[in-house]
Amino acid sequence: MATQLHVAYSGTFDGSAVFASGPNHCAQGNLGTALNACMNTTQDLQLSKLKQTTTDWSAQGLIDDAAGLSGDPVYVFSGSGDSTVKRPVVTALADYYRHFGADVLYDQSTAAGHAWISPLGPNSCGVTATPFINNCAMDAERDLLRHLLGTVSAPAAALGGSLIQFDQNEYVPGGQAKPVSMDEKGFVYVPRSCADGAACKVVVTLHGCKQGYSYQGFGTTFIDKAYMNEYADTNNLIVLYPQAIATTTLDNPNGCWNWWGYLGDSAYAKHGGKQLEAITAMVRALGADGGDTTPPPAGSVTLPSVDAEDGYAKAAGDGSGAAVGTLEGTYGLALGRGSDSKFNRTLLSFDTTGIPAGKTVTRAYVTLSRSSGSGDPWASPAGNRLLVDIQNGCLGGCSVEAPDWAATTTAQGAAEIGPFSSGSKASSNLTSAGLDAINRSGRTQARLRFEQNQATTAHLFVNKDTQATLTVEYR
Repeated sequence: MATQLHVAYSGTFDGSAVFASGPNHCAQGNLGTALNACMNTTQDLQLSKLKQTTTDWSAQGLIDDAAGLSGDPVYVFSGSGDSTVKRPVVTALADYYRHFGADVLYDQSTAAGHAWISPLGPNSCGVTATPFINNCAMDAERDLLRHLLGTVSAPAAALGGSLIQFDQNEYVPGGQAKPVSMDEKGFVYVPRSCADGAACKVVVTLHGCKQGYSYQGFGTTFIDKAYMNEYADTNNLIVLYPQAIATTTLDNPNGCWNWWGYLGDSAYAKHGGKQLEAITAMVRALGADGGDTTPPPAGSVTLPSVDAEDGYAKAAGDGSGAAVGTLEGTYGLALGRGSDSKFNRTLLSFDTTGIPAGKTVTRAYVTLSRSSGSGDPWASPAGNRLLVDIQNGCLGGCSVEAPDWAATTTAQGAAEIGPFSSGSKASSNLTSAGLDAINRSGRTQARLRFEQNQATTAHLFVNKDTQATLTVEYR
């Protein structure tokens, strides 16, 4: 799909980076060819024919002038452990691009399986398995961005931008995303520098099959682990994450992008291709056609907590002996009664200046990820509730301090988080007082505390490896 965007609209896109793919229009509109020639080597992929098709389409105006590919940087990656898309197929892509004068950097250095390669990948290098994000002891994002941009600054240690959800229906021809196997939800990551008016480039980052937001609860795993946002913050890059969805038919059950002509879209790889047109319209809305660089109209923003300012405080049941907890790095942020008989409360700090100016906040909620625990703190005593207090600004300093345990917040009990034993859990919606307490010009803090003290040891640790988030919807 990245290659299709680049070839069809080389006047808009200045380069591409590809993990494990064949040449443009490789499938030639046929699923059998896609499987046997573009992934396997049991069928000739007809490279000469594909090159000629590009030349012909260019002459006919069905794609942008192919001369626009000359000199464009192209990063190509193939792992020797990839049995899904065989290396000769990827080598043909490098050959294809070189034919049109592109500046190709071809990385064949690892035994990677079929996956996106990232330092944040939870899978080992040679694996081909969900979530299809592999750690190969290399920084592929640095390498591909350096090739695309010429130079690249080191990635941010902690994210400072905003992940904005928007309505993809607005960009799809006909105004309906689902009939073309696209999600109604898309995402764009906007660094603070870009939101503040810096000149920024746009990078379209496409998930693979089975990696879309709505695919079997996959959520933002690809967005979180692709390691693009970290570079975006330090290199003035807006990262667009379009989203495909699976069909309920056999046309596209794995939520792949349209690279073989499914659902009858015969123009899938040239001007008029429905998914190509949608993504290109999103890019233009972001100002990449020379206009102002602004996010597409959006209804929500998901803000990660500021890790350096998060923490927890503990105290006796009456609040005496309060102190700052010290086990965050080992276990996470504590909630409930610990083995030392102290009661733990967690403080989360959010930079809420990322909420667009002039918008009215209509809904907000906090999401946690459980790391471990002991006992059931919601059942001691029965019906115990985990409450979320909201503070406009910071309780004292923005880093956690012992007095934060008992401090009065702007909106007490503004939301509740129900019991959960694993994975992630979102709070209820903030009350109107909680919404009013969101600080549009600085920090907003959330304090998590159990309403009643547990009678025995019963606690959980949250967000050891994943930052909490505050999702804010607006109109």
